[in-house]
Amino acid sequence: MAKGKTNAMRLLDAADVEYQMHEYDNKDGKIDGVSVAQKIGIESERVFKTLVTHGAGGLFVFVVPVEAELDLKSAARAAGEKKVDMLPVKDIQKYTGYIRGGCSPIGMKKLYPTFIDERAKAFTSIVVSAGRIGAQIELSPHKLAEIVSASFCEVVNKS
Repeated sequence: MAKGKTNAMRLLDAADVEYQMHEYDNKDGKIDGVSVAQKIGIESERVFKTLVTHGAGGLFVFVVPVEAELDLKSAARAAGEKKVDMLPVKDIQKYTGYIRGGCSPIGMKKLYPTFIDERAKAFTSIVVSAGRIGAQIELSPHKLAEIVSASFCEVVNKS
């Protein structure tokens, strides 16, 4: 199933950041975060999804737990915007270089302002997309924040 390194992995290698790759079979079409967590055998609390939003000031990236929902008001506050909306799926590849379901916070076409939900700090490692469907990378949330110049903040709806 291995298809070689993704852009995200190459950037982590170049920065000498330690990570572990996890691959999963996506032939069944189940690529949602909870299904991916089950397929790679990692508790879903440690698996995070990458969401791209847009506001008056441009694009903003949010890395949030797969079982959580991004709170757009909190996201706007974190980004210093009055309002942010989800970037339409049809525009994801145009702006990030990635497709829906394989969007990594690492290695986008540009380094957009990035925010990681503070829940990530509770773990020594979290899992994010490696930049293609079927591949995930596990790394320290603090190393992730460092590599994408992210800040930690509360941006998900309270459950």
